[in-house]
Amino acid sequence: MRKLRHILLVSAVRNKGRTMSDLDHRLQKFGGPDFLNVEVALSRAELFRAECKRLILETEKACRRMQIDDSKYLDQRVRDIRFLKKELELKLEEIVPEIDVLLALNSRVMKALEKNKEALSVTILCLDERRKQAPSDRLHDEVNTELLKEWDTFEEVASLLQNVQEQISEQIRLNRSAKYHLEQDLKEKFEAQSIDNSCALMTIRSISNLQMSKPNLTGLGSSAVTPKLWENISDLNIAKAEQQKRNSLSLRALVESVLGQMSADMQRQLEATTKAFQVNIQKLKSAKGQLEEKLPKIV
Repeated sequence: MRKLRHILLVSAVRNKGRTMSDLDHRLQKFGGPDFLNVEVALSRAELFRAECKRLILETEKACRRMQIDDSKYLDQRVRDIRFLKKELELKLEEIVPEIDVLLALNSRVMKALEKNKEALSVTILCLDERRKQAPSDRLHDEVNTELLKEWDTFEEVASLLQNVQEQISEQIRLNRSAKYHLEQDLKEKFEAQSIDNSCALMTIRSISNLQMSKPNLTGLGSSAVTPKLWENISDLNIAKAEQQKRNSLSLRALVESVLGQMSADMQRQLEATTKAFQVNIQKLKSAKGQLEEKLPKIV
């Protein structure tokens, strides 16, 4: 448009200068108006107007071509944003249930810690009672050995469960961080899609709507990024969410395996302790029976 204005101004000045010069020359030479020269000036003016109309038509055609190209670009951009939004929504749908599963698993681990603490208190109570009542020569029997093993097992389980609980809490934090960035990215993509959809519907005649929407465009400033960088941010958020999802799956499998192994170890030790108690009880019953048989004879 600036080029067109410049051409029009230069042409108008040149034509005006030539027309006035020729008219003054004719008037000085013949002493009166030259109607032939006037006709020539009018013809030149008509040609000039025709050239202006041609330039205006060419400018409108160029504007329409540019608008068509921009519309194609905007349509492609809207499709790209829709694709990114879909990817972000899928990752968000995957990470949210994973957080809930980890929360439930963390609750299981906490309950296991409480039960292990209760079992350990029972083991300690048994050891204390046996120290009070049993003769000194029976403090190092099989039952006492198994009870000490049971104590060690419960303490190891408690330490391992505490470590597992910390890992689960950290993974929940990482998953929530990935969820937050996905949600923020989705919000930005939704706003961008709304803006581009509005731009795609705009035409030359909708300039008033553009003027009304200008206040909403303030605030971009230095925070604006290139489209490629903008897409890279989404790809990075998606990759982080996918990585945290894989980490969560691995952690859940590890925790399930650890819980199963700990349960088996505790059950095995409890069975060993129970068997030692049963054997010791049988020995005590047998000794008690023998004493009861000899007691009348002694009396």
